[in-house]
Amino acid sequence: MAILKLYNKIEHIKVILFLFCITPLMAFAQNKNMEEDTIARRDLIGVIKSTFHKDFNRKPHNNGKKISFSFLPVSSSVPGGGIALVTSTTAGFYLGERKNTSLSTVSFSPYITLTGRIGYTFKSNLWLNTNKWEIMGDTRFLYYPQYTWGLGGSADDENKISVNYKYVRFYQTVLRRIKPYFLAGLGYLADWHFDIDALNDTAGLAKFTGYPYGTSADENSFSSGLSVNLLYDSRRNEFNPFPGYYGNIVYRFNPKFLGSTENWHSLYVDFRRYLAFSTTEQNMVAFWAYYWTALNSHAPYLDLPSIGWDPYQQRSGRGFPQNRYRGDGLLYFETEYRRDITADGLLGFVLFTNINSVTEPVTHQYEYIHLAAGGGLRIKLNKRTDTNISLDCGVSREYFAVYLNLGETF
Repeated sequence: MAILKLYNKIEHIKVILFLFCITPLMAFAQNKNMEEDTIARRDLIGVIKSTFHKDFNRKPHNNGKKISFSFLPVSSSVPGGGIALVTSTTAGFYLGERKNTSLSTVSFSPYITLTGRIGYTFKSNLWLNTNKWEIMGDTRFLYYPQYTWGLGGSADDENKISVNYKYVRFYQTVLRRIKPYFLAGLGYLADWHFDIDALNDTAGLAKFTGYPYGTSADENSFSSGLSVNLLYDSRRNEFNPFPGYYGNIVYRFNPKFLGSTENWHSLYVDFRRYLAFSTTEQNMVAFWAYYWTALNSHAPYLDLPSIGWDPYQQRSGRGFPQNRYRGDGLLYFETEYRRDITADGLLGFVLFTNINSVTEPVTHQYEYIHLAAGGGLRIKLNKRTDTNISLDCGVSREYFAVYLNLGETF
């Protein structure tokens, strides 16, 4: 038995290494010789202006404009599935000199789905002058019915129930630069799930999952805690990361004296790497890996690590339904190849593959691996902030989805 477990672990490592290695090989095979960029960059805003006989080639005047907006009213899928009317507005601006200050971003995305799901999300990431301080915020108000498959990675697609709940999130984190690109800080994180109810299911969420915390009908699950954060970020642009590194370690503790329903702790470790093969065009491979775990067994069910619910983006797991796999631990790996189609940067494409595994409820071991893959189109919406419209298709063994976003997935 021990030999079989060791063999399975070795096979898992082989699969992961293969997925991470295949995309760089594709990129090198297609890499062009670097040449001097003599073609003006274009975006969708410029194309619209030129269509209405604006002088596209005219250089912009230095009129003191410091904020660039991107607005996208669309009908699209949203996290968790379902067609929705989405209005996504993002703003990018600099709170210091561009040569030594990263782009600050603010986004607001209200939506409503045809199945009755309603969401209001407001996110901000502010870099102060010379990147001396970073202030991150994430506030959400959601009415959020969705399916859940219980704990572990072995449940069949049909073995699910629909759970309805309301959700309020309030995250605020402040970090101070210790040395170039490296910051440390503290945060306050609150997650409130209430009016939890399994729809049209007499068994109820507690019996279906076999998990006692945060699963009782109409129970309010409140997690209020502090976080200790370590961050390394050399990307300079969150909308469309440039070559560099991103590393984030967050230890969160939720004591009852701060109002939490249960005492529980969690650890989130996130690492990303961006490798460019050209200095004049988009020709890049990007890697994303994270480990997320609840460090004891008292975390409320809806706060447990789950695919598509990564703490800060909720964009992991393209090709899987959000919430499809949940456990007290989650491992995730993704690699994506990004390439321009047109020399002016207006159009591009991506190819991606991702892999995830969650712990089993009894053994707490990683026993099942789940893979997805896909591709997508990129349209440069705003060249000032390097913001793309991202249209992706992702597929796994039991699921297919289309994703429309502003900015890159990671």
